[in-house]
Amino acid sequence: MTEQTTATGAVPELTLNNGVTIPQLGFGVFQIPPEETRVAVAQALAAGYRHIDTAAAYRNESGVGAAIAESGMTREDIFITTKLRNGDQGSPREAFEASRTALGVDWIDLYLIHWPVPSQGLFTQAWKELESLYAQGRIRAIGVSNFLPEHLDELLATSTVVPAVNQIEAHPTFAQAGLAEKSRRHGIAVEAYSPLGQGRDLENEVVAELAAAYGATPAQVVLAWHLGLGNIVIPKTVSPERMRENLAASTIKLSNADLARISALETGTRIGADPAVAAFTQL
Repeated sequence: MTEQTTATGAVPELTLNNGVTIPQLGFGVFQIPPEETRVAVAQALAAGYRHIDTAAAYRNESGVGAAIAESGMTREDIFITTKLRNGDQGSPREAFEASRTALGVDWIDLYLIHWPVPSQGLFTQAWKELESLYAQGRIRAIGVSNFLPEHLDELLATSTVVPAVNQIEAHPTFAQAGLAEKSRRHGIAVEAYSPLGQGRDLENEVVAELAAAYGATPAQVVLAWHLGLGNIVIPKTVSPERMRENLAASTIKLSNADLARISALETGTRIGADPAVAAFTQL
């Protein structure tokens, strides 16, 4: 593991299964309106973030691209993740090109199948196209999102390239520890979205107690828990102050006992859709 130095401290970088490095703490733009994304990403880059996570379904890729273009940073300095919409699984090459164009970049660092949508029966076919784009150097790493164990098994049975990442809903009360362990066993890094439980997990007494003990905010403690488990994590906020606070979580090292206390908050309650049955097109 290496570290990337920022104004708020050192952000660790994980090495993916193909040797590509990714900043472990990034900035997510889910639910940020397109017209606000440009400003939010510019502020995130100014705060020290070098990993931006978007998706075609968020309809704000162009805002991400505009902020990056105006930042004055070289393309190599910023890690960009975007995702294939569910309704585009039948035409992933065209969808990739649309995302690349919207972002205004020559390549994408990490491209994910956003949801398996098992009812469509297309994700293994889409993966073959991603493998082709990867082989051509158009994408530095390919991965999946919201893939449950059975979806990983189906994909791995026919794939040539093992996914670099599985981006899943993960937070203290819904850590999906079994899925995370299976992913890692296959060399697939775990990336957490909704890492704070959309704010709900910050109200837990254990989190509050640890925040006081470490002289940190509840959000910083939860993000430090993710980092301690080895998760890649992409919190979202439009507040510059919160951006800096979240980034500073990389300086907090929780003890193994405190990591375990937070992991014990598991309730099995999912916030988002169930990937086993989710079938929305995102179009």
